[in-house]
Amino acid sequence: MYDVVIIGSGASGGAVAYTLCKAGYKVCMLEKGRLIKRDEFSKDELSYARRDLVTPNLFDEYHTIEEKVEGKWVATPTYESGWSFWNGNIVGGSSNLMSGMVHRMHPDDFRLKSKYGEIKGANVVDWPITYEEMEPYYDLTEELVGISGKCIPHKFEAPRSRKNFTQAPTNENAVVKLLDKSCKSLGITPLVTPRAILSKDKGHRRACYYSNFCGSYGCSSGGKSSSREALIHPALATGNLTLLTNAHVKYLHSGKEKVKYAVIVNTLTGKEKKIRAKLFVVAAQAHESARLLLNSANKYHPQGLANSSGELGKNLLFSGGGSGQGELHKENLKEIKFEELMTTGLFVNRTVLDWYFIDHWWDGTFKGGSVEFMFEHQNIISRARKNNYEEGKLVWGKGLGDRLEKRFKEQKSIRFEIFNDWLPNDNCFVSLDKMHKDKYGMPVGKLRLEGHPQDVKVGKYIAKKCENILEEMGAKNIYSSVTSGASQNLVAGGCRFGNDPTTSVLNKYCQAHDVKNLYVADASFMPTGGSVAYTWTIYANAFRVADNIITQLKEI
Repeated sequence: MYDVVIIGSGASGGAVAYTLCKAGYKVCMLEKGRLIKRDEFSKDELSYARRDLVTPNLFDEYHTIEEKVEGKWVATPTYESGWSFWNGNIVGGSSNLMSGMVHRMHPDDFRLKSKYGEIKGANVVDWPITYEEMEPYYDLTEELVGISGKCIPHKFEAPRSRKNFTQAPTNENAVVKLLDKSCKSLGITPLVTPRAILSKDKGHRRACYYSNFCGSYGCSSGGKSSSREALIHPALATGNLTLLTNAHVKYLHSGKEKVKYAVIVNTLTGKEKKIRAKLFVVAAQAHESARLLLNSANKYHPQGLANSSGELGKNLLFSGGGSGQGELHKENLKEIKFEELMTTGLFVNRTVLDWYFIDHWWDGTFKGGSVEFMFEHQNIISRARKNNYEEGKLVWGKGLGDRLEKRFKEQKSIRFEIFNDWLPNDNCFVSLDKMHKDKYGMPVGKLRLEGHPQDVKVGKYIAKKCENILEEMGAKNIYSSVTSGASQNLVAGGCRFGNDPTTSVLNKYCQAHDVKNLYVADASFMPTGGSVAYTWTIYANAFRVADNIITQLKEI
């Protein structure tokens, strides 16, 4: 029997494993996918961006998505729509594939209801912990996992116990000169983006080598601060971690008060076995963690494991916002040389937080969001396929060739992505679809997806201001898109934590109210998501949870 079984090897699972293994506990980590070693990662767009090299085949494992059509909820399996909610089923999870733009949440994100009050149609609550309780773990993540950046004072930057980052920012493209000047002329303060990517060597990991293909791809230098590189590698070195790959957990078997064992199936052989431990940590990604607990229902827990409140799977979160971009053309570029703009691999590394909270008498008072500036994703096939129609007809032959040559050689697109709160609501949750089962015979997750109108309002407000920045930069063909659609790669909620067992699934330490040897460490604990990507908070909270697990293990 192990001290702890961890289900999932992403950011949260890695942080818990690292902490427990360093403390001398015997840990078993179960990962549905395989281990891809550093030197196996490539920049193959077909494999990583267009096929299922690192995610399950949708005909084997899928979800059903409920969307409103003519006033009725209609469920469609993702093997029909092609809409995949799998994000890197390999050791290290989707942390292998991230772009690494990370931020701390602001102290007011932890008290959203107290700050802004009730929002009609939204289930907004304050967190049961404060920023001050999380801050030491943000700091730990920054140093241990490896986050590069530069601290620039700003009224909406979260307070820091460490004056500056221990890693300088990653190298930047000259476009930042133009972007910074344009922002400042509009009275906007551009900040340096903290990035979960090393700018200098750290232990067994080498610094970023600026491949030009980062997001969606694994890193072959170890520069990206994935769970696999930063946490699982050193955890294995302790001799206390048993890593079982191709191990899919079907359900957890429990009595009235404790989980007894996990039932796993080998994804290659189909053979099942039981894994026992004193404590169990679910870290499978928010919607799948909720699905696992729902599939673990028994006579003691008829609504699903840890679901006496009826809140399991409810208040699922994604990321509100949208995106937009414009083109910087050779013939009218200002401030910098075109050759500097076209230098490949270097980052834009600019964030705007000026609209994180809106409190202007002419605009009103509401929670805003953050903006990340970057170049258009560098995938060649994706870029080549864009805008190849003229007057409704597909351009081909020499006309297509000329258009592609101009697109790749004479202009570069700069993009912005907006992150604002996805307000939790009654029509965004995961449940079981008992009419559809995966290849292991278990009901798949049914995701009902509906955003709150406030999310779109905020996104459009910020998008217009970002378009102004691109106009000031001299960009052409500027556009933006803000919708209420759910983002497939940023999922949280479903196992909300709180002090009241009747309205939450987990306590403040992410321990199940109903089952004392069960923790949920991934982003599903979040009652609200803030206006930044979740990754830094996932890492930090998992380190916090791990400390509490050690306290409990000492009492067993």
